[in-house]
Amino acid sequence: MGETMTQCVAKKVIERIYGHGRGWVFTPIDFGDIGSRTTVAQALLRYRKKGRIRQLCRGIYDYPQIDPQLGKLAPSINRIISALGRRDSVRLQPSGSYAANLLGLTDQVPMKIVLLTDGPARKIRLGNQYIQLKPTTPRNMATAGRISGTVIQALRWLGKRHVDEQITNTLRKNLDADAKQQLMKDIRHAPIWIADVIRSLAGENATQ
Repeated sequence: MGETMTQCVAKKVIERIYGHGRGWVFTPIDFGDIGSRTTVAQALLRYRKKGRIRQLCRGIYDYPQIDPQLGKLAPSINRIISALGRRDSVRLQPSGSYAANLLGLTDQVPMKIVLLTDGPARKIRLGNQYIQLKPTTPRNMATAGRISGTVIQALRWLGKRHVDEQITNTLRKNLDADAKQQLMKDIRHAPIWIADVIRSLAGENATQ
């Protein structure tokens, strides 16, 4: 009976993985409704050994995309971040050069991705890149998970002196109407000078 249950759980685990399709990044928590932590862990170990899934770091796996020439492709950083949040039950906010990269303000993908968090400090290595989880203040996490948080953190990283017309024009082009509306809703969480930039992006007077 125990063996049958284990096989049943394993079957449901791989069906869910295949259902999400290649590129999905997941954690054992994503199978909590299927079976016990131990049974799910056994299933993931089994499929990892068979090469069907890949373990990226402790508790994080993916169903890798395959390129005919390049083989297994690197997983999406955004999907890894989402899985980390689910695994640790924490909120994560892109910051620094990574936030700027997400908004198209820099083409360079940083080797160190810094995420602000309301959880503990952590460092996760992914090949030659790593993710640093950095605890921060409630104010910095007030906009976590929203485009406004990414904009505020990107502008903080750039600094007031470096936010010129080119930067604001890029943001104006890359942010849609809903994003600009969200920025205005969250403007109270931004430093004064960033609030002025947000008003400019939303088409409002900076002196308002």
